[in-house]
Amino acid sequence: MKPAKETVIAGIVLAVIVAAAVIWFMPAGLRQAPPLVGQTLDGRTLTLAQLRGKPVLVTFWATTCPSCIEEMPHLIELYRELNPKGLEIIGVAMAYDPPEQVRTLVRQRQIPYPVVLDSEEHIAREFDNVRVTPTSVLISPEGRIVHYRLGLLDLPKLRETIREML
Repeated sequence: MKPAKETVIAGIVLAVIVAAAVIWFMPAGLRQAPPLVGQTLDGRTLTLAQLRGKPVLVTFWATTCPSCIEEMPHLIELYRELNPKGLEIIGVAMAYDPPEQVRTLVRQRQIPYPVVLDSEEHIAREFDNVRVTPTSVLISPEGRIVHYRLGLLDLPKLRETIREML
């Protein structure tokens, strides 16, 4: 008895979905981070390659995102605490955010870590087409994604993970 055409197609679709899930949910540290390249608010070009050897937290945010604004003081505290030990944080302002609005917020909040304007959405696309803010990606010193989070961070857990990398 031959399997029905629909059954074969369903089997193929299921195999593709399982393969995609395996790649997406790889064990921590197996997925290489994309090559982030961006222009900081002060005009410098910043790349992940420059930060190799350090844990890096990339955080996508917007000035109109209440959760992002709520999270900022905690990220500033985390940066001040762990940057002297090697942590880097890169803020990525979403393409729809007006640059002057981003600059104003960074100044008002006294954000000490570099903020990159993603005006053409290159960075968001490279990091799995980020659309939701906040989205945070923790990258190991070896350049591998170890944590990908939509929404507010679990800061105690994040702090512990970063400390283990330092």
